[in-house]
Amino acid sequence: MEQGYDDLFHEVREVKSKLSEVHNDLRRFAEHSNRQQVDSILSDVRKDFSEIVVKHLLQDTEEGLASRMVKGCKMHDTCMSLFVELLNGTATLCKETIFPADAVQERVASMKEMCDKAPYPRCKRCFTEVERLFYNQIAIMQSMQIYEADQPEKDTIMGLPEETTVTQILEPMANRQRLQIMKTLAGSTNTFSGLSQLTGLRGGNLLFHLSKLLERGMILQRSERGDYMITAKGYKAIKGVAELNSLLNGALH
Repeated sequence: MEQGYDDLFHEVREVKSKLSEVHNDLRRFAEHSNRQQVDSILSDVRKDFSEIVVKHLLQDTEEGLASRMVKGCKMHDTCMSLFVELLNGTATLCKETIFPADAVQERVASMKEMCDKAPYPRCKRCFTEVERLFYNQIAIMQSMQIYEADQPEKDTIMGLPEETTVTQILEPMANRQRLQIMKTLAGSTNTFSGLSQLTGLRGGNLLFHLSKLLERGMILQRSERGDYMITAKGYKAIKGVAELNSLLNGALH
């Protein structure tokens, strides 16, 4: 079953690549043709593409439920009908231009409601399979760029201030030695000589990097010649970088 989804993702990527080529050709053609005709052609191409995806999803739903649902359960046929209705309804939404986030939440709520009413402990196995199939469908929609992310998340991204984000957060840590200093101070305080030994920097070179972190409030010095320590802002920044690194590395494997 997992191989089937791998094949589907591969086909999706190939078709998207071909669609991109067709779109570029049609865009050039549009300079000498009626735009309405071009839009009609693109709409027909996308419709054919969506039909292929929906066919795959419906087949995977049928095969997944048939092979992984609990056998011999007296509720089998009833649950099968409900699950097929839910999953097939989601699959056919691939034909839409945009599948909004609230529609996803409605279907998640519907699954939860059905799960809460499940009468037997073994029902969990069936619902686990339904959930797996559902989120695979969502992944396909995201690859087709028809699943619309939550608006609050978009608002957060669009409201990100470029200048202060770069100068106050990204730039201070965009250096290997400064990142070394932040990592070390996140665990304990350290002296100038200790940080010099850690980074391999001496005198003015080390002072330059420390001043960058001091100016942006990432670290502070206890006194004129005292130990260096991380600030609350600095700790949140280095923790965020560590979490981002873990997230991105996980996405690549």
